[in-house]
Amino acid sequence: MEKTVVKFRHCGKDIYSFSKPGVTLKEQNACTAERPVCPVCRNALVLGLLEAPVALPSPFTNGHGTRCSFLLGANEGPWCLGEWRETELHVGLSDSKGLVYNYTLAGVQRDEHGWEQCVSIQLVPPYRQDLIQLWDAELNLFSSLPAWTPERFHEEREFGSCCYGFALTFINHMRSLDSKAPLSRNEFTSAHVLSRMKCASMYIRVYEEIAQHGFYIVDK
Repeated sequence: MEKTVVKFRHCGKDIYSFSKPGVTLKEQNACTAERPVCPVCRNALVLGLLEAPVALPSPFTNGHGTRCSFLLGANEGPWCLGEWRETELHVGLSDSKGLVYNYTLAGVQRDEHGWEQCVSIQLVPPYRQDLIQLWDAELNLFSSLPAWTPERFHEEREFGSCCYGFALTFINHMRSLDSKAPLSRNEFTSAHVLSRMKCASMYIRVYEEIAQHGFYIVDK
C-alpha cells in the first residue's frame, strides 16, 4: 500500500482517491487539461481551501520503529488484516530497539525485519524511561522461559492462545511490575485492539475500492 489516500468533499459527498505525487492542488487547478473530474457530477474538480483534499493516515506502521509495542500482522501482508479475511493473524512484541519477539512453531523468534507493515499499539509512553529499560530486560528473560518452547506451541494453540497468549502474559507481567491490575484477553482486545482493527479494515476496503474504480464515495 504505497499510494497515499486522500479525502475531499464535493457534491455533498466524501470522496476518496489516490493523491498525485508531486502535483499540488494549485498546479492542478492552473491547467484545465490536468484538472481531475468529480466522479459524482462529472464536472472539472476545482476545490477551494475548505474542500481541499486531506491525506488519510495509514493504520499500518513499521513495527521495528515503534518501541515497546504490541504488534498485529499477517504473513501474507497488511491486505489480510481486514475483518472479513479468513487468515491467521500473528502477534508480536517489540523492544526499545525494534527487535520483535513472537511465539511460533519454532519457539520464540527475535525478528529484525518482517514487521514493516503491521498494526502497532504502543504500550509504554516515551517519557517512562525506567519502564522502557525494564521492558527490554524482562522481555529478554521472559522469552527464554520453558513455557514458550516449540513443544508447547500446539498445546497453547488448542486453547486459542499461542502467540497472543505469549504477548498478553508478558503485558500482564509488566503491568504487575508497574502496580497495575492484569487484563483478560477480552479486556485487552476491547480496549486496545478492536478499534485499530476496524480502522485497518476500513482503510483496506477504501484502498481496494480506489484501486479498482479510481475513487470511493461515501454519502454524508
